[in-house]
Amino acid sequence: MSIPATQMRPGMIIKYKDDLHLVFSVEHRTPGNLRAFIQAKLRNVRTGASFTERFRSPDPIDRVYVDEVKMEFLYNDGDDYYFMDEAYEQTMLKRDILGDAVDYLTPNLNIAVSFHDGKAVGIELPTAVIMTVMETEPGIKSATASSVTKPAKTETGLVVQVPPFINEGEKIRVDTAEGAYMSRA
Repeated sequence: MSIPATQMRPGMIIKYKDDLHLVFSVEHRTPGNLRAFIQAKLRNVRTGASFTERFRSPDPIDRVYVDEVKMEFLYNDGDDYYFMDEAYEQTMLKRDILGDAVDYLTPNLNIAVSFHDGKAVGIELPTAVIMTVMETEPGIKSATASSVTKPAKTETGLVVQVPPFINEGEKIRVDTAEGAYMSRA
C-alpha cells in the first residue's frame, strides 16, 4: 500500500529499493524558497545498514504491514534478548536488530514485537518506562525543580539527566523517544 512521504512515521517498516527498511526518524524540511522534502533515517532490516534518504513530499512510499505480537521481555544473555508471548513461546532477538531500544528493556516489560514473514524484525516500546536509579550524586535536601540537572545511571546502563532531588534507589519515569527524565514513578 502506498502512502505519501509526508505520512512516514518512526517505527514504520517500508519497502524501498526492493528491500525492507525500518524508519528511525523523519524530518520535514523546507529550505528557503526551494521545494520542501522529507529526510528520513532508515535501517535495512536484512543487513542492518543505516543511512539517510531524502524524499519529495508527493513521492509514494510502499508501507509494509507487519504482524505485531504482544510480548514480555524476560532477560538478556550477552547480545541475545529473550521475549515471551501469551502462549509461553519464546523469541530471541539480537542486539543489532534492537538497536538503542535495549537501553529501555527492563524485566517483565510488555512490548510489541513486529514480525514479517515469520521473522522478528523489531520491537515497539511503550512511550515511557519506569527504571531504577543505580548511581547518582547525593541529593540536596532543599532542592526544588529548576533547570539544574545531574546525570543518573539506571539499571540498564542508560544515563539520564535528572533533577538534583533524585537519589539512588528511586524509580523514575523515562521517555523512550528522547531518553529524557519525565517524573518520579
